[in-house]
Amino acid sequence: MSENSGAGTLYIVATPIGNLGDLSPRAKDVLMSVDVIAAEDTRHTSRLLSHFGIKRPLLACHDYNERGRSEQIVRRLQDGESIALVSDAGTPLISDPGYHLVNAVREADLKVVPIPGACAMVAALSVSGMPSDRFFFEGFLPAKGAGRRKRMTELADFPHTWIVYESPHRIVDMLDDMAQELGGDRRLVLARELTKTFETVLSGTVSELQDILAEDENQRRGEFVVLVHGAEKPEILDDGLSEEARRTLGVLVRELPMKQASQIASKLTGVKSKLLYKAGLAMKGD
Repeated sequence: MSENSGAGTLYIVATPIGNLGDLSPRAKDVLMSVDVIAAEDTRHTSRLLSHFGIKRPLLACHDYNERGRSEQIVRRLQDGESIALVSDAGTPLISDPGYHLVNAVREADLKVVPIPGACAMVAALSVSGMPSDRFFFEGFLPAKGAGRRKRMTELADFPHTWIVYESPHRIVDMLDDMAQELGGDRRLVLARELTKTFETVLSGTVSELQDILAEDENQRRGEFVVLVHGAEKPEILDDGLSEEARRTLGVLVRELPMKQASQIASKLTGVKSKLLYKAGLAMKGD
């Protein structure tokens, strides 16, 4: 596909997540030059534009109207207008509206240009001290407890750093669920109010951070980025078993015939019964 040279451009513009000094000169130039700015919340964006002396028409584009609005924006781009997309804060599409619009614009063979800048998830990862060579961004976990715990269970054994956003009124419940599903000793980083006056980055175990938030209600305020240390890989012993599998097999071997012990241990640990049977024979010979 070749982009339509006579059409306008859709700019995906990152805006500050707190500190207004983080709006890049390029982002400011783009916002001043486009024909219209598509905004998640026009009232919020109008205040940002007013601060920088930018006067451009605004068009609401949010979760509830994005699909219909996309058709209108595509037509305007085809007519040669240039349009900027902004969210309330940070980079559009990152746990914010914009996917359907960008997809529609690209499907129409029109140009989409990124104007990089602030992103809470990336900012938090950069100062967290967590492994950052590989990571997974979950976005928001389910709001209801049962769904949240189910998703945590699915992520519990993920071996790399994973990251979620959380709101102040759910942060305590989320930590309670993490203690239940991941264990109180799993390491976390809570990054709160990034780039704002009361920016705080706390690190510790789930239990330690629960105590901190219980003791200081100020630490429960603001928007959170939560970074979770990946699950530790189980130590594999010389016989090819993890310490947990070997311990489980050892208990069963003392009480049951070898074949039955290895079959039950296989169901409990997921290790092949042949490997467990062989290890069990070695245990008997010790």
